[in-house]
Amino acid sequence: MSGTSADGIDAIVATISKGRHGLRIRLKVHTHQSFAPSLRDRVLKAALHGTVAEICELNFVLGELFARAALAAIRKAKLKPGDITAIGSHGQTVHHLPNAGTPSTLQIGEPCVIAERTGITTVADFRTRDMAAGGQGAPLVPFADWALFAHKTRPRIVQNLGGIGNLTFLPACAKLDDVIAFDTGPANMVVDALVSKLTRGRIAFDRNGQIAARGSVSAKLLTECMNHPFIKRPPPKTTGREEFGEPFVNWLLSRGRKLGLPDADMVATATDFTAATIADSYRRFILPKLTASELGRLEIILGGGGVKNPTLVRMIAKQTNVGRLSTHEDFGIASSAKEPLAFAILAHETLAGRPGNVPSATGAKRAVILGKVVTP
Repeated sequence: MSGTSADGIDAIVATISKGRHGLRIRLKVHTHQSFAPSLRDRVLKAALHGTVAEICELNFVLGELFARAALAAIRKAKLKPGDITAIGSHGQTVHHLPNAGTPSTLQIGEPCVIAERTGITTVADFRTRDMAAGGQGAPLVPFADWALFAHKTRPRIVQNLGGIGNLTFLPACAKLDDVIAFDTGPANMVVDALVSKLTRGRIAFDRNGQIAARGSVSAKLLTECMNHPFIKRPPPKTTGREEFGEPFVNWLLSRGRKLGLPDADMVATATDFTAATIADSYRRFILPKLTASELGRLEIILGGGGVKNPTLVRMIAKQTNVGRLSTHEDFGIASSAKEPLAFAILAHETLAGRPGNVPSATGAKRAVILGKVVTP
């Protein structure tokens, strides 16, 4: 898995089997391989301004890197490629247009290269089948959230804090059809890009939320950010760099300058924007579905890279002010391992001939088997 932030590749090895009450899942190892700054720049450029030739070559470059990441994870697990049933590869999203005249999406990281280099059956390109069935191609993680976190008596919101923020709502004793999921807005994407611009590329992200912690939130700029049309849109909805990438960050920086805000205040406001979009999504679309008793049992499970930003976590706790806050780590899963684990689970379902999308989350007309299978 390489996410919207394009900071590198997370790979996991897991054992997955069918149990009496659903899937039995055990995470064995997790690895992360960072992209070189020059490659990250290529990926981010390709996402908005890449030529056909650049994207074509990058597809194969990333395929090679994903293969190496898979082999490294296998070695860390003290296994051999022959011990592995399959690789599930999400790839790197370079464009996602769920609301275009012809809805479309593009993930690169050629699976044929992965299968050839590893000798392992590779399942990839998961999003396109859901789109072909009338969905937005996202979010696809809700199936894994349901398999991993559904609880008999406790309603839960699984909140991912990757480049984009997205939630999965699991009512108590949820069946798959009960799941609600959608993107809440940007999580780390805007903050990362803003910090990079403010430091002229010297710093790629706000480590431990230190910059935001030194600043104050501008109520005026935050209100203007919350007027973005995506925030007002009802689910099902997904977003990405197309709506919250460079043009949005340039606007935010320009507005901050006009308001006379110090750099730390702009970073604090961008960070609180993430928290505000999450809280707004809960208030409008999730909390009204809960009784007072259920609200008292609500648990919010945070995951993704944003969990490492304590300033962001504090802002989320303050903005939402509901439920018990926990993290994926509290369930024995590293936050950065959850998304690759999700696509391992989806690959398992594909090879078993079972659907992996959640139509109530993506808007698809029906449940469909996801992905394309490449045999070595």
